[in-house]
Amino acid sequence: MNERVIGYIESIVKERPALISEMEHYAEVHGVPIMELVGIEALLGMLRIQQPKRILEIGTAIGYSALRMAEALPETTVVTLERDEERFEAAQRFLSRSKDGNRIVTIFGDALELSEVVKKHGPFDAIFIDAAKGQYLKFFDLYSAMLTENGVVYSDNVLFKGLVAEVQVEQKRIRNMVKKLQNYNTWLMNHEQFDTSILPVGDGIAISKKRGDQW
Repeated sequence: MNERVIGYIESIVKERPALISEMEHYAEVHGVPIMELVGIEALLGMLRIQQPKRILEIGTAIGYSALRMAEALPETTVVTLERDEERFEAAQRFLSRSKDGNRIVTIFGDALELSEVVKKHGPFDAIFIDAAKGQYLKFFDLYSAMLTENGVVYSDNVLFKGLVAEVQVEQKRIRNMVKKLQNYNTWLMNHEQFDTSILPVGDGIAISKKRGDQW
């Protein structure tokens, strides 16, 4: 998206609570990846329309998006997974300071090894994938089975700063990541059980809805 347009949208987004602003500053200072402002606002808008009662988030980081979702949806429980111990502990500290933190269940560990634990907290109306990009397909395959009948999977970073549209990426590590995201996007768009749309907001959000009845 045009940088001027992004700047314009950011300038009119209403001021966030002090704790959220503190988390944004912490993420910037400590190099913790959190959703871009335009992206998180778009995600929250879609969730407000859907009104999920239970959300599974794969990739807590410092708890920023989990808290934003809990604040936007006062009747919703968020179950969130994180494997990085330092970020998990930071999330615990931040979430404990919010009145909405008591509706957020944090689980420490590798999401690819937690399915039996997570299953006890389901089923989920929405799943938000925002973790290791190279594992997106595995995350989707593992956890989409825990969705309710009209469930939706939201995948962040699927455009990877626009690199998925590049013909050639020089750095090998990034090239491999881009290839995995390209494969994931193609796989999603052709999934027999889900209808998927990709929105070019933030770093790209894929919306995958189970086929069947409408909301």
